[in-house]
Amino acid sequence: MSLERIHRMVVKEFIHVFRDPRMRVVVLLVPVVQVLIFGYAATTDVRHVATAVCDLDHSVASRDLVARFVASGYFDVVHRPTDDREIRALLDRGDVQAVLRMNRGFGDDLNAGRTAVVQLLLDGTDSNTAGIVLDYAGRIVGEASNRILIERQARLRGAAARPPGVDLEERAWFNDNLESRSFYVPGVIAMLVMLVSLLLTSMAVVREREVGTLEQIAVTPITRSEFILGKTVPFALIGFFDVVAITAVGVFWFGVPVRGSLPLLFGCTTLYLMTSLGAGLLISTISATQQQAMMTVFLFYFPAVLLSGFVFPIANMPQAVQAVTYLNPLRYFLIIIRGLFLKGAGVRVLWPEIAALAAMGVFTLVAATRKVHKTLA
Repeated sequence: MSLERIHRMVVKEFIHVFRDPRMRVVVLLVPVVQVLIFGYAATTDVRHVATAVCDLDHSVASRDLVARFVASGYFDVVHRPTDDREIRALLDRGDVQAVLRMNRGFGDDLNAGRTAVVQLLLDGTDSNTAGIVLDYAGRIVGEASNRILIERQARLRGAAARPPGVDLEERAWFNDNLESRSFYVPGVIAMLVMLVSLLLTSMAVVREREVGTLEQIAVTPITRSEFILGKTVPFALIGFFDVVAITAVGVFWFGVPVRGSLPLLFGCTTLYLMTSLGAGLLISTISATQQQAMMTVFLFYFPAVLLSGFVFPIANMPQAVQAVTYLNPLRYFLIIIRGLFLKGAGVRVLWPEIAALAAMGVFTLVAATRKVHKTLA
C-alpha cells in the first residue's frame, strides 16, 4: 500500500469537492443551518394553544377554571363564542384548536356537591397535538377537582382537618425538564451526518465513470484498498467536521447536554461514518449516472429515517418491520448518541450498538471494495 498514491487521491477529492464555491457552502455551512432549523422545528412540545371559551354559566367557579387554563401557559383564549353555531364555525375554519365549554348551572352543581361537567372540544386533524392538549386539560381539571374536594372536606371536618391522600412526587431521571428538543436534536445530528456522507460518496465512483477517468484509474498502479481509502478519507474528514460543528450548535445554542465521553462519541461516529461511506460507495458503483445515484440515496435515506426510531417508536411497529430495523445503522447510532448526550452512558451499556455498527461498517466497506474491483476490472 502506497501512502503517496493515497495522498494524491485524497488531495484530488478535496480539490474536486471544494473547487466549487456552492459545494463548499453545501458541505460546510448547510448542515449548521439545517440543525438550527430542525432544532426549532423538531419538537413535540405544545404551547399557546388557540382556545375558545364558551362560558354560559358566568359563575365564580367557571371563571376560576378558565383562569387555571390560562395560567398554565398552554392555552391562549382567543375567542369567546356564545352558541354552538359559532363554536362549529371556529373549529371548521381552524381558528382555534380547542373549545372549553361550561353550561349554565356549572357553579350551582359544585356548590350543591354534585359533579359538574365541563366539555372540551378538540380539532382532531393533528391527532398527536390533540392528544397532548387533552392530557394538559385533563391534568388542569384534575387539579381543580382535587382542590375543590379538599376545600369541601375542610369545611365539613374543620379547617385543621385534611383528608388522607396520595401525593405523587415526579422526577425525570435524565431529561429533567422533559424537553423534546433535547431528545430530537441529537437525532438531527445523526440524520444530517448520514445524509451528507451518503450524498458525497455516492458520487465518487459514478462521477469518474461519467467524465471518463475511471478507465485511466484502472490502468494505474493504484490498488483497490488505496482507491477506497483515497475516496473515503476526505469525506470522513468532512463528516467529522460536520459532527463537531452541528454538535457545537446543539450544545451551545440549544443547550442540549453532553453527559457522556467525547472520545467515545467520536469513536462511535467513526464506525457510523464507515457504514454510511461504505453504503454511499456501494450506491456509487451500482449507479450508471449521478442522477441515478442521487435517486438511490434518497430511496435508501428516507426509509432509514422512518425505521430508525427518530419519529416513530420502533416498539410500536409491527414485528416484521421491527426485524427490518436491525439492518439500519441509523437505529444504532441514535441509541448511542442519545445515550451519550442525555444519559452519560458508556461502553458497558452501549456495546451492543457499537458492535453492530462495527460489523455493518466492516461489511459495507468490504462489499464496496469488492464491487470497486469489479468496476475497475
